[in-house]
Amino acid sequence: MIATESLSKRFPRVTALDRLSVDVGPGVTGLVGANGAGKSTLIKILLGLSPATEGRAEVLGLDVATKGGAIRERVGYMPEHDCLPPDVSATEFVVHMARMSGLPPTAARERTADTLRHVGLYEERYRPIGGYSTGMKQRVKLAQALVHDPELVFLDEPTNGLDPVGRDEMLGLIRRIHTDFGISVLVTSHLLGELERTCDHVVIIDGGKLLRSSSTTDFTQTTTTLAIEVTDTDDHPDGTRAVRDALHARGVEVLDGSGGLPGAGHILLLTAQGDETYDLVRDVVADLGLGLVRMEQRRHHISEVFTDSDQGSEQSTEAQRKEAVGHGS
Repeated sequence: MIATESLSKRFPRVTALDRLSVDVGPGVTGLVGANGAGKSTLIKILLGLSPATEGRAEVLGLDVATKGGAIRERVGYMPEHDCLPPDVSATEFVVHMARMSGLPPTAARERTADTLRHVGLYEERYRPIGGYSTGMKQRVKLAQALVHDPELVFLDEPTNGLDPVGRDEMLGLIRRIHTDFGISVLVTSHLLGELERTCDHVVIIDGGKLLRSSSTTDFTQTTTTLAIEVTDTDDHPDGTRAVRDALHARGVEVLDGSGGLPGAGHILLLTAQGDETYDLVRDVVADLGLGLVRMEQRRHHISEVFTDSDQGSEQSTEAQRKEAVGHGS
């Protein structure tokens, strides 16, 4: 769906993209990076709206440098910033955008009604957009990106400004764009947890450079660490400590834990040595008369990529410092 090769974009005082080479296939792909990492710049280049300084890119097999118009006919775009006219209704605006994409009047109206129903705005479609909530405005932007039935959509920070419920609803809509309609999605976000739940593939960029590109399952594969959470009782008001002490007495090294659910003690982390570890934890909790809230293998998180990168940079810097000291001596 998308391919870039040594793609760079330099401004007078900053390099937004630095020799970025990445391939994006069908499905839902997350493009993650901190604010200023180059996500929006990349989308503008892919749409043919901003020329690259160096390198090349293709979208749907079309060169972004020469086929920008053809790309925009086949791609939908949901911008990050607020760009909706306040004095028209959602229906008027989305019909207008459908007509601009080449749909005849009748088809534009039919597609608009279907798309607004899909994004959950059918009942509110005739109200002026200026009276909409942030969540409703985000849905209008999503609708106009979908109304011309594109093969691919670029969604730039679609959950910005939404409360937790609105964020979950938007993520569900994004997932359905691909599962229900077969449209591939490139969605940007600086919230890593969103991408773990929504995307098939994740591309991480940092400072305009590619940090990692792989499937979500590769990012979040299970580890050998077990997370244990127990309830407290009258006999054991600190059930977590009781389990830790009992496991320690049986030779199990328990790692530091983190806060658990309200009223459910804390989480203990320990390294599983096979199925016998599960049996041992079960027996210890039962012998103490505690309730076992959960016992599960911990999974990696996408955020660990940034942690590993930072540690690698620190180690590299330290190695360079030692090398410099060695040369100096």
